[in-house]
Amino acid sequence: MQSRILASNDGQRTFALVLETGDEVMACLKDFAEREELSAAGLSAIGAFSSAVITYFDWDKKDYLRNPVDEQVEVASLNGDVALAPDGSRAIHIHTVLGKRDGTALAGHLAEARVRPTLEIILTESPVHLQKRFDPESGLVLIRPES
Repeated sequence: MQSRILASNDGQRTFALVLETGDEVMACLKDFAEREELSAAGLSAIGAFSSAVITYFDWDKKDYLRNPVDEQVEVASLNGDVALAPDGSRAIHIHTVLGKRDGTALAGHLAEARVRPTLEIILTESPVHLQKRFDPESGLVLIRPES
């Protein structure tokens, strides 16, 4: 992964991250978030994957269902955020839409993905921290801006 800071003013930083063939997206983002000590950021990206696992949150089971994608796909959309988990670690939450060869699309939470040939990410850090809290109704840890 390559990265470059594009702008930095008043505590807000914007980065360009470029992942290359074979890079695992979530691991690269986690490493970058730790290294840069991110606590509130938004990101978007385009590119392609050789494989991925997207998940769907089953409300009734309160669990994620895994949907493996074992083919080359275009990243039509990838949006997400970085916030602090209740334990202080960096939590990365990403949604994606993946385009298949036949023009159909798959969508869900990104659990893992291998880049091929590139993933171009623009990540903007906010100077204000975002904290996640446990939500008893969903069983999820969700961002709560008031915290």
